[in-house]
Amino acid sequence: MFRRTSWNASANVSSVTINDGLLVLGIDPGLADTGYGAVRRLNGRLMMVSCGTLKTPANLSEPKRLAILASQLRALIAELHPQAAAFEELFFSKNVRTAMAVGQARGVALLCAVETGADVHEYTPNQVKLSVTGYGAATKGQMLKMVQSLLSTRELPRSDDAIDALAIAICHHHSGRLRTIISRAPAPAGSRA
Repeated sequence: MFRRTSWNASANVSSVTINDGLLVLGIDPGLADTGYGAVRRLNGRLMMVSCGTLKTPANLSEPKRLAILASQLRALIAELHPQAAAFEELFFSKNVRTAMAVGQARGVALLCAVETGADVHEYTPNQVKLSVTGYGAATKGQMLKMVQSLLSTRELPRSDDAIDALAIAICHHHSGRLRTIISRAPAPAGSRA
């Protein structure tokens, strides 16, 4: 009835090693295709655990497609057990119908993440691009190359949605490092603690 396509990079890594760092699930929601990318930080390096696309059949009604998406996301989250889920904030679209469908899928995805107790974080498209490439107006090609480089992999899925989800997860890892560095910085002289 529904299809999940995925690419799993964890086959080359021992199960002991893979569980010792923060796992972030990046989600790029859509009614037809929802991209996901799970990224773990291990010994200071980012590692792709899994990524892919959740698909819903176009011949079903929107409510049924949303129910299928919720079921797929709950199964994925139960399998991966992410500590954090990261989403790209919605941007305004010229196509209102598409924007509504994406908004509904995003709401389902947010609910599924919150239900599991994962910390939920949101980033603007420019924040994701800036975090991954250093340039807030990066192209899809630049994003792909940097995601590949940051995850030290030659192979990535062909799905733009899955690659976007990996970029969102990478963005969360980078912003978490920045928050940690800032929290450890000494207070400026003359400021109150």
